[in-house]
Amino acid sequence: MPLRLRKFIGTILIICLVILYAILATTIASAYLGTSPWWVHLLYFLLSGILWILPAMLIIKWMAGPVRK
Repeated sequence: MPLRLRKFIGTILIICLVILYAILATTIASAYLGTSPWWVHLLYFLLSGILWILPAMLIIKWMAGPVRK
């Protein structure tokens, strides 16, 4: 696959990942954290803010991978 096409597909995937992840994280937060103490909110948003990086790293690694002919 050409590198430009791989980067284009990867960019679209990362944008979709961020949008879907934000909707999911917000839905979970509003459904389960309404009456939780402040430290639970802090912990949840800290973890959910970092967790999306793992699948994004895999996509970026695939995007920058060697070109196979």
